[in-house]
Amino acid sequence: MTTAFHGVYLLYCENPKYLGRCYIGYTVDPNRRIVKHNKGKQYGGAYRTSQRGPWTMVLIVHGFLDEISALKFEWAWQHSQKSRRLQHVGKKKSREKSFDFYLTVLGQMLQVGPWQRLPLTIRWLNNALATDFLPGKKLPPHMLVCRGAHVQSRFRNCIQVESGTANSTCDLCFGVLSSAKQVTCLNKECNIRCHLICLSKHFLVIGEYVPIQGNCPKCKRTFLWGDIVRNFTGCYENVDFTYNASHAHVIA
Repeated sequence: MTTAFHGVYLLYCENPKYLGRCYIGYTVDPNRRIVKHNKGKQYGGAYRTSQRGPWTMVLIVHGFLDEISALKFEWAWQHSQKSRRLQHVGKKKSREKSFDFYLTVLGQMLQVGPWQRLPLTIRWLNNALATDFLPGKKLPPHMLVCRGAHVQSRFRNCIQVESGTANSTCDLCFGVLSSAKQVTCLNKECNIRCHLICLSKHFLVIGEYVPIQGNCPKCKRTFLWGDIVRNFTGCYENVDFTYNASHAHVIA
């Protein structure tokens, strides 16, 4: 089963005539999207990138739970001056490179609501252009920064279903639990099975609308909500987990 992928990416133009131009877009398939951009609008690419390539996809932000939240992020990144949450960023300076400006905007977006609470992953796809876009600051602990060109292949649902457990019971609400939609604990020694929404309610603190971290109802270990979601969507397939007494976080 393939889990829906929603990503917002930044393109960088490598054509000497248009060198340094940038483009921000949304995609469910990064590998296919960059090919279309470089082929031109007649092959599904964007008008603004057509006949100006080659383009390289520098980075992609993913971890959005649906298309709407990703598209809102895309719009705000493209139109920071029009977003009421990014008024403090200001306009691009006359001599400032577009690439540097868009990275500055991205860094600011990840520091303010509602985006600061989302379990996002910032994945550098072009190591040559990777840079510190948050000088002197840190990302929220439930976000990840990683590198790797093969994005799409990592987003398969990794939940292993044992024979005879096609439909079981949620350990929290005791309702019917579909094998394709069950969430498990990051602690491999814990055998809890529950709905994602049930665990999120257990993690949620009064006054919040997206959980940051919480204790597993069964093994009592503390985990970041972002790690729970990434594991549920298959981002941590074939990746070893490390955790301590305070919280767990994956080293990829």
